[in-house]
Amino acid sequence: MEKITEASSNYNNLEQLSTRELLKGINTQDQLVPLAIAKISTELENFIEACYERMQQGGRLIYIGAGTSGRLGIVDASECPPTFGVDAGRVIGLIAGGDSAIRKAVEFAEDDAQQGWKDILAHQPTALDTIVGIAASGTTPYVFGAIQAANDNGLLTAGLSCNPGSPLSVLAQHALTPVVGPEFVTGSTRMKSGTAQKLILNMISTSLMIKLGHVKGNRMVDMQLSNEKLVDRGAKMVAAELNIETEEAQKWLLKYGSVRKAVEAYQNQ
Repeated sequence: MEKITEASSNYNNLEQLSTRELLKGINTQDQLVPLAIAKISTELENFIEACYERMQQGGRLIYIGAGTSGRLGIVDASECPPTFGVDAGRVIGLIAGGDSAIRKAVEFAEDDAQQGWKDILAHQPTALDTIVGIAASGTTPYVFGAIQAANDNGLLTAGLSCNPGSPLSVLAQHALTPVVGPEFVTGSTRMKSGTAQKLILNMISTSLMIKLGHVKGNRMVDMQLSNEKLVDRGAKMVAAELNIETEEAQKWLLKYGSVRKAVEAYQNQ
């Protein structure tokens, strides 16, 4: 099977292009990504609804990938607790080679078809959990093996790749396959493919957290107050919701620890 992600770039002699020409070419290609994602909106909707049903009952969302794909999953998972106030174990990111691979590539880690499921087992998976395998090529053994085992053990699975008809797309219960075309630099899937994965992971986690009740109106009412910027943002949210001065709102916010709790306490006084 010919991999679109490995197809020759539509551009050539890149080293001879000016900086402006390089930037224009990359930007032109990047604009294709959201269009490709729009074409799989139904598949995304169906997957998110199925995942939401399980998460409502206490299930978790687990991303698993290698290299760039694994790092993108970890980034998305790590942002959920501070943004939405959920426990760190609610959304989990796993990468081939373990945490050391976040910063530095671990040679041949992605080629182990058994290790992915072993890494998932360390988190004691249940039938309510959802596994999203992330692999631009759709052929990474670490990811493919994990999805296969997850299927065998009754978990919900999705495969996020950029090659239609790839082994991952065929195996996963929900195939999320934005076709972004050849990369600007041939085979450099950290570019358009990585951008597509990032956008889709944003869509998955944000939609789920909204549906699970962690956003009110358009505000992150359960966000963690982990720095002064977020305290200031939270105080402004409380002030706007209650129509009170920001200084007073901050006192309520710091006393109760979240926008939601501060607003509820003020309204119930």
